[in-house]
Amino acid sequence: MQQLDALVREAVALGTPAGGTSRVIPIKLLTPAEAEVDRVMTICNSCRYCEGFCAVFPAMTRRFEFGQADINYLANLCHNCGACLHACQYAAPHEFAINVPQAMAKVRVETYVNYAWPPALGALYKRNGLTVALALAAGLALFLMLAALLQGSLLQAPAGGNFYSVFPHNLMVGLFAPIFLFAVLALSLGVRRFWRDVTPGSGSASAAAIGDAADKALRLKFLDGGHGDGCNEADDAFTLARRRYHHATFYGFMLCFAATSVATLYHYLLGWEAPYGYASLPKLFGISGGVAMLIGTTGLLHLNLRRHPQHGDAAQQPMDRGFIALLFLTASTGLALMLARGTPALTLLLCIHLGVVMALFATMPYGKFAHGIFRSAALLKWAIEKRQPNPVQAGAD
Repeated sequence: MQQLDALVREAVALGTPAGGTSRVIPIKLLTPAEAEVDRVMTICNSCRYCEGFCAVFPAMTRRFEFGQADINYLANLCHNCGACLHACQYAAPHEFAINVPQAMAKVRVETYVNYAWPPALGALYKRNGLTVALALAAGLALFLMLAALLQGSLLQAPAGGNFYSVFPHNLMVGLFAPIFLFAVLALSLGVRRFWRDVTPGSGSASAAAIGDAADKALRLKFLDGGHGDGCNEADDAFTLARRRYHHATFYGFMLCFAATSVATLYHYLLGWEAPYGYASLPKLFGISGGVAMLIGTTGLLHLNLRRHPQHGDAAQQPMDRGFIALLFLTASTGLALMLARGTPALTLLLCIHLGVVMALFATMPYGKFAHGIFRSAALLKWAIEKRQPNPVQAGAD
């Protein structure tokens, strides 16, 4: 251990990874958060104890130095599982004070801001918290309530439980389609610029690389702590809870999206108008997805409130909680709306549900949803990169 510590200190002093060659440090205009990742990765590159924990560390070992694009790439490749922090011999109170999760979390938020489209709206990432999310949902719901009041009472049961008699189908499409399409456009342009910056000379993505990245993303492979036992949350104990709650939330959301997509096909291709029976595909997808989202978001909020303070979530906790709250409200109001079919509460609940969903899509390009998009891009870069010769080893040879 003393020999390793001496080797790391010598390598850090020289700016050289352990066992590597000397490096020329270029002039870099890094933010304080990026400079901290550069410092941390330089020390980690000399130790390499955590090399098997996740993709960040083997990706790190392919570099002698860390430019801004490398730092942004590694920050989004990090899943903030906390395993490296709890295993690190150079974490505080050691003088090196290494904290990879915290350093990466701060850079990730900067990444979302810097790559936002339009750029002027990037600051919304720092303001998109729980209060903003709930206030926007409430405001939109109130607007819809006022619109419904112009046609009658909020406490009325539409004929046959058909909510299209409250808000016609074409009106709802006209309200939601522009918001949804803008969210897709904004996220696509942002991640496209990110991809161009972090992948110069990386080569094209093969089918194997795309499949590998998709597998890692859909399974949340790197939330297993590198050993399959899970992350560290409130303490040193391993748990797979965050991985499971993420899965419930994500796949629940996808089931709800599938319910809407199938209902759209029913309406336009087959001419079958809502409401649909409980045995129909839209209802089966919607109910199972809503229940899964309720379980997942409740669990994620619980973990978020108990998260180890050194994991660096403070910078993005408002964004996390705002997104979790909107997903929870989307699921709960959707299920309540289904149960209220044929009752006087249907119109009121419809206004609340539509307001929450509109707020979810309106904030999506500038909230926590972006982390999945940027992380998937980072995973794809890693899948491409690891299939190529290691430039560090080639240089050493």
